[in-house]
Amino acid sequence: MKIKLLIADDHQLFREGLVNLLADTPDIEIVGQAPNGQEALVMAAKLMPDIVIMDIGMPILNGIEATGQLRKSHPQIRVIALSMHSEKSYVKEMLEAGASGYLFKNCTYHQLIEGIQAVYAGKKYLSDTITEVLIHDYLDKSEDSRPAETESLLTGRETEVLKLFAMGKSTKEIADQLFVSIKTVGTHKQHIMDKLEFKSTTDLVKYAIRNKLIDLE
Repeated sequence: MKIKLLIADDHQLFREGLVNLLADTPDIEIVGQAPNGQEALVMAAKLMPDIVIMDIGMPILNGIEATGQLRKSHPQIRVIALSMHSEKSYVKEMLEAGASGYLFKNCTYHQLIEGIQAVYAGKKYLSDTITEVLIHDYLDKSEDSRPAETESLLTGRETEVLKLFAMGKSTKEIADQLFVSIKTVGTHKQHIMDKLEFKSTTDLVKYAIRNKLIDLE
């Protein structure tokens, strides 16, 4: 029985290259291609693949949000992130959204096949590089046993949005950088303001400086 794959990526050339790469793999069948997260949700509901190969930076609906929604609506469908992003925030948010695997786009054919087979078997699959990113993050946190003031109040994404606003980024710039909608950024900011009881953006900047969330140099 073949493993049914849906590929979601906004770069057509990459999608087609991946299809060609996997076309001759005996136990894999490509059932569809989606150019954005929203289309991936629609196609997944229609085609019911075993696994969705999900990019992160896509228009309309990014891979993180699409993964979260897909896992809620169709928990039997597993997701493997295939991305160029190595930042720990993307890795952690994708895994928290429900992805069963995370690979970089420069992975080998063998790694990709290994990841697909492992996830299909119900296992988690992270490339060695991804594992190293998460280990370093854990060690960095362990160096300071006193949790930062933000850790108990804000989510990882809210902290990231707070930092970017404190650095002077506009809502649109933050949306573009995080591959989310302007509305989503606005929602995150409102949550930050409510949780920390801020009255203005100035309060936000002062907080970021006080907690060493931004570099003043």
